[in-house]
Amino acid sequence: MSEDDAMDDWAAAMAEQAEEEEAAAGDSGDHELDVSVAELDELSEDAPITQKEKKKLDTILDIPVTISMEVGRSHISIRNLLQLNQGSVVELDRVAGEPLDVLVNGTLIAHGEVVVVNDKFGIRLTDVISQIERIKKLR
Repeated sequence: MSEDDAMDDWAAAMAEQAEEEEAAAGDSGDHELDVSVAELDELSEDAPITQKEKKKLDTILDIPVTISMEVGRSHISIRNLLQLNQGSVVELDRVAGEPLDVLVNGTLIAHGEVVVVNDKFGIRLTDVISQIERIKKLR
């Protein structure tokens, strides 16, 4: 499908939507909406990936994401925040030795522990949340 064909389809869909909106605005009577429930395939761990799905996947594999490791959290008032100085200690909601959360764009994907590699911090993943569970959290 060429780019011109895609634009023509888009223009036709927009015109159809505009006609439907005009018709809905012109009618003030009660109408039943023709609504149907979309049936989705259940996700399974061993479902084979088709060639078409591989092509779709390839289009998103190079999208950059932000990965972060969370040691813990704390809620403090702005008054206490403004009083923080060098050497201040902020108590976190985690116990020492508890695994860190590994987040991708704010979504939990794994737990891990801090390691040092070539004088840089890293994280060793100890528990990775399954793809099925991550997808379910997106819903």
